[in-house]
Amino acid sequence: MSRYLILLPAPEAEWAELPPEVHEKGQRSHEQFHRDLSAGGHVLVVGGPLEASDRATSIRPGTDGEALVTDGPFSETAEQVVGFYLVESDDEADLRAACERFAGRGEHIELRRLAE
Repeated sequence: MSRYLILLPAPEAEWAELPPEVHEKGQRSHEQFHRDLSAGGHVLVVGGPLEASDRATSIRPGTDGEALVTDGPFSETAEQVVGFYLVESDDEADLRAACERFAGRGEHIELRRLAE
């Protein structure tokens, strides 16, 4: 089986301001995605939301072999990765179709196969 990482980018500031009914709709969309994965024989290894990017720690190479540690995300952009799924699958085409249905319900997705 191949492994795929499904990244969920979103504009954090806007997402936090959405009304409860929009969050509930999103939750139902994720639940449907889980059912679609199961129906397609895909294995959801792990997934979940991430804490806000302002709680991230970026660690980069510094000088003289030391690490440069800063608070906040690696990149400062309007969209940050807010969640992820790690999925195992033997059927990339069906997994992609499930992701397309998920995106069609309003979700932003980046699907990437893990290098072997």
